Amino acid sequence: MSSAGFPINDLLRRKLQTSLTIATLTLSVASTLFLLLFSNRLGLGIASATGTLTLGLSAIFSQFLLFIGILIFVVGAVLTSFIVFLMMAQRTRDFGLIKAAGCPNSLVAGYFMTELLTVTFVGCVLGIVFGFVADYVVSNVVFSGYQLPNFWFAPLVFVAFFVLAVFFGLQPILKASRMSPIKALSPVNYYGLTIGTKHKALSRSGLTWRIASRSLFRRQSATIRIIILLSIVFLLLTVSVAGGVIASGTTTSWVQKTVDSDTIAIAHTSMGNQYKLLLAKFSGAKETGDFNYSDPNLAIPNAVIEQLNASSSVSLVDSRLVVKEHVKEVANFTVDPYTSATFPVGDSREGESIVIGVDPQKLASKWSIKGQFLSGNGDLEAVIGDSISQTMYSPHPSKYVVLADPLLESISFQNTSFRIVGVCVDPVNNGLVTYVPIDKLENVTGIFSPNMLLVKLNNSTDRNSAISEVKSMIQAANPDLDAFDLSGVVKQNTAFLASTWQTIMLLPLFTLASAALCLVGYMMLAVDEQHQEFAILRAVGAKPRIIVAISAIQSALVLISSFATGISLGVITTLLILMTNPLVTSVTVLEITAWLIGALIGMFLFSLYPAFRLAKTSILKIMT
Repeated sequence: MSSAGFPINDLLRRKLQTSLTIATLTLSVASTLFLLLFSNRLGLGIASATGTLTLGLSAIFSQFLLFIGILIFVVGAVLTSFIVFLMMAQRTRDFGLIKAAGCPNSLVAGYFMTELLTVTFVGCVLGIVFGFVADYVVSNVVFSGYQLPNFWFAPLVFVAFFVLAVFFGLQPILKASRMSPIKALSPVNYYGLTIGTKHKALSRSGLTWRIASRSLFRRQSATIRIIILLSIVFLLLTVSVAGGVIASGTTTSWVQKTVDSDTIAIAHTSMGNQYKLLLAKFSGAKETGDFNYSDPNLAIPNAVIEQLNASSSVSLVDSRLVVKEHVKEVANFTVDPYTSATFPVGDSREGESIVIGVDPQKLASKWSIKGQFLSGNGDLEAVIGDSISQTMYSPHPSKYVVLADPLLESISFQNTSFRIVGVCVDPVNNGLVTYVPIDKLENVTGIFSPNMLLVKLNNSTDRNSAISEVKSMIQAANPDLDAFDLSGVVKQNTAFLASTWQTIMLLPLFTLASAALCLVGYMMLAVDEQHQEFAILRAVGAKPRIIVAISAIQSALVLISSFATGISLGVITTLLILMTNPLVTSVTVLEITAWLIGALIGMFLFSLYPAFRLAKTSILKIMT
């Protein structure tokens, strides 16, 4: 008996059980590695910002991914411990047989230790490979290009899951090594059964139900383990699906509202293209060189604005002055209401920002705002983008900035301070944007004509015809002006945002597949433990479907118990981690329900495979 050949041949002999263990470990490792790589590409967590998404949305993604990541690792650890423990615990009978044949404990333990190390190593290696493959595919789909990932994540994930698998796999091996051969051969040990003190004969009433429930209670240890495991899986699934669907719809609406679907831009060709580029930076577009926003040739004549206001195809003309400024944080003070002590708020940080002058009474855009928008009462007010808020107006303890709140501070440029009244989510310049009253910006910059118009078209007119009419009108007045349809850029931004959320929502699919494999492993244990009962039932005339019915009841009881627990905890957790004022519609609720019910039904059907397999087996073969 070769010390290396026997374990390998034994694993090959148990192909289904070995495959389930390796597949579960592979999916757990792959999901954890992919989560780390995906977070790194988004610029969340360990890495810095990558130039996609505003920093406010990045903070939402970071919080959500952190929680999902913790859950995925916890579920992966529980899945790994369960499937490895299940595999090695079922070898207790083999341990007893080999010991009864005269093999010493050290040699037998060495055989099973070799099996454990082989399965663990293969599963972890395959998990690392599949994790990188998934990262490659998603990078080409979501980020439209592949860059080499951070390879240091691979050894960290490999070591973590390898240690977990070996630790939990060693427990049943050490336990079996201390047993006598007779005790190791007992079904109580290798099936994990609990023997009751009383035995009642089964009546014909509800025979299928009674057999199924009795078997579940006899395997209390394994049943409790699988219910806890699946409860955590459904908790993860609920948080990722419900939270992802709601957050995706909410954040997408934030981005869509900033440029209405009926709105087009009017500007000189270079300015219009530059503004589209500023919008597209949200989804990864890069600026090439500096742009002179103060060029007097970009000014739009008042005659053009008057013609547009008089047009029947136009419902609103939003005149804007877009410039680029070096902005500074203006700190303030706050007073403790209890001690009357004065504390500084903010610092004197600086940065670059696109500054847009608007007329608060004539806006073609809406924003998701913390605070309020410009009041239009003539005050020096400003609304800043969430990226500026995160970079210039957030606490920074390492630089001794303990308190910071943009709504208590001001922003200044060209020696003029504007009191900040709101923080908005805006894709323009990826959130590095500031809105001020256009008349105040004209006075500060000395530029007294807008360089861009946002024109809102009438809903009653055909969009294409209206755009053609507007383009002909403005080019007749000035050939250098052009009309720009912004809907393409908005669709690009929302598609990028939606694909990012969808990728996060798909992360638990690896874990869900692992849980389904664990459930199959549990059902294999159940079918194996009951094979003599099934053979007797078949011998007295029961149809093969009785085996499937008993297994279906057992699987349903386990799944429904886990589903109810996981969904309840998942809904509570989702409500705790969601952003304020989430957008929830009837379609959103139906989508979440369809995902969860679909996962439940899929796992239930998949878990019946061992029962269908045994149902096709002859009675004689079942009894052997």
